[in-house]
Amino acid sequence: MSVDPRRARIQARTATPVHQPALAPKPATPPPGQAAQIAPVPPQQLDGTTDPRPAASTPAPPPSATAPDSYKLKFCTVCASNNNRSMEAHLRLAASDRSYPVISFGTGSYVRLPGPTISQPQVYNFNTTSYDKMHNELQAQDAKLYKNNGILNMLDRNRNIKWGPERFHDWVVGKARLDPVARGDKGSAGAEGGVVDVIFTCEERCWDAVVDNLLDRGAPLNRPVHVFNVDIRDNHEEALVGGRAILELADNLNEAANQSMSIHSANGWDNGSGVARESFDERVPDILADWQERWPNLPALWTLSWL
Repeated sequence: MSVDPRRARIQARTATPVHQPALAPKPATPPPGQAAQIAPVPPQQLDGTTDPRPAASTPAPPPSATAPDSYKLKFCTVCASNNNRSMEAHLRLAASDRSYPVISFGTGSYVRLPGPTISQPQVYNFNTTSYDKMHNELQAQDAKLYKNNGILNMLDRNRNIKWGPERFHDWVVGKARLDPVARGDKGSAGAEGGVVDVIFTCEERCWDAVVDNLLDRGAPLNRPVHVFNVDIRDNHEEALVGGRAILELADNLNEAANQSMSIHSANGWDNGSGVARESFDERVPDILADWQERWPNLPALWTLSWL
């Protein structure tokens, strides 16, 4: 298992370990006689900001999933506002053949959605504002505008997944999450204990916020958690691509976890210890490297942290 990152608390914050796959991303090669297709850059992201990065081209679809395994890793998905990228990944994981336990969060101070202009975003509070309320308010303000930019469709999807956006920094690890189960939120079954094995963020600034916050918490449960960043541009089209990619990585990780437990037994796994857990932790970098070869247009980061 990797060295306990809590030792980094005695070092400068810039010493937070960042591990990237050793293989450099390979640019996609178009067929002979055909130019590479570049998606047009939208003027505004779905968190109300702009992003000058070029849009990534869509990779080939991932291989089809195999039959469900006996054990399911617990996942957490995170983006800035818990509306677009994290919710698409949340849906993919919860609705897959394996029906993974999953929770999702945002790292911003507020939920921000595009408004009438780039300088007038729609701003809401985390934890106390439902997706249903957002949808109905924006529909009443300007149904044509928010339908055309896809916000109403996004919020309609979200309100059929869970009640409302939650902030990562307000999540109390290990605290029972009974309200989501009572509401029937997707992915809530199996995540009632308030702990996860893997966290997926969808932007590097969100990854930084999550890793720093986990260090600041001081690991009250002393339970390891793998934190990945899959860099996804904040628009509807690339959120769909990123959701498929995250599901494939989740399937690969879950398969490895089942293999480790079948070889070494599951003793201590739920406490984040034991031979099986150590074997799984050691395999994660290679799993990520193999995945990155198949998804070169979605740059990834990884570190092992503690809950």
